[in-house]
Amino acid sequence: MTRRVLVVRLDGAGDVLLAGPAVRAVAAAPGAEVTLLCGPDGAAAGRLLPGVRWVLVWASPWIVAPAPPVTAADVDDIVARLAAHAFDEAVVLTSFHQSPLPTALLLRLAGIPRITGASVDYPGSLLDVRLRPGEDLPEDIPEPERALRIAAAAGFELPAGDDGGLAVQPPPEPGSLLEPLPGRPYVVLHPGAAVPARRWPAEHHRRAVRLLARAGIPAVVTGGPGERELTAAVAGDEGLDLGGRTDLAQLAGVLAGASAVVVGNTGAAHLAAAVGTPVVSLFAPVVPAVRWRPHRVPHVLLGDQDAPCRGSRARICPVPGHPCLARITPEQVVEAVCRLVAAPVAAKEGSS
Repeated sequence: MTRRVLVVRLDGAGDVLLAGPAVRAVAAAPGAEVTLLCGPDGAAAGRLLPGVRWVLVWASPWIVAPAPPVTAADVDDIVARLAAHAFDEAVVLTSFHQSPLPTALLLRLAGIPRITGASVDYPGSLLDVRLRPGEDLPEDIPEPERALRIAAAAGFELPAGDDGGLAVQPPPEPGSLLEPLPGRPYVVLHPGAAVPARRWPAEHHRRAVRLLARAGIPAVVTGGPGERELTAAVAGDEGLDLGGRTDLAQLAGVLAGASAVVVGNTGAAHLAAAVGTPVVSLFAPVVPAVRWRPHRVPHVLLGDQDAPCRGSRARICPVPGHPCLARITPEQVVEAVCRLVAAPVAAKEGSS
């Protein structure tokens, strides 16, 4: 008998990828058919997750930035769309600073009879299974483990042999994208991020490309369609510029073939972890590294985690000069790359 389960993660690509282990736990239940409800920026990532049968997309006015307006027509539409699927239950995945209750209200209106979520606030009749953060749910744990605990509270566990790491469907081969580098090992630099506070300066990326070229390591620079000017400036004449030339699945293929990836705390870091590629993580402490650092993949964490901006969740760095990231030198990044490329198994999770 089919058990229709809705998993909700309304954020962007990175957060959806981090929800992957929880999605697999739900999908492993007998008869489970998983639908993922996510935001527009998370849809492509959702379609890459093993265990997802259907993806529904909705721009939530309490998640998406800039926020869409709240209208009765939009609320009626999403409630009707959800009701049409006749879900048996829902699992609402949230980060520590988010409430599941607005989502749960919509799910109740859609007639979903059993809803699980983690809520500090009194949930009333909105949640059937409630985890209390700080009591039932530790706060300083990686996001994938937080999501797994929410799923477990609903009765969903990973199957035997699943280690709980990030994963995506097998990506396509890069093919002609990497024609200029036939068979050569390469390093990916991904300079962009949706949140400015998480970006390492572009000029630092540019110098890192030059230093890698001098070391005989080809650099591939990636980014979205809106980042072509940035990736072209970073790649210069020494790097291969793939800015705007890959969708998310193709980017996964490029990352999977790389020896290492240099990236901030953004979706590409979690995509690299999902394909098992070591990461040099340029991590601004505006959110805690313990929750969002690359998960279960060799990595080197760079960035002052005790900087004044720590825990601020700032989108724009509140400290003049952006010192937590700007003080990381290109030489430090290239040294970290060489460590990972030379001995990836020695760079254990938690290295810095």
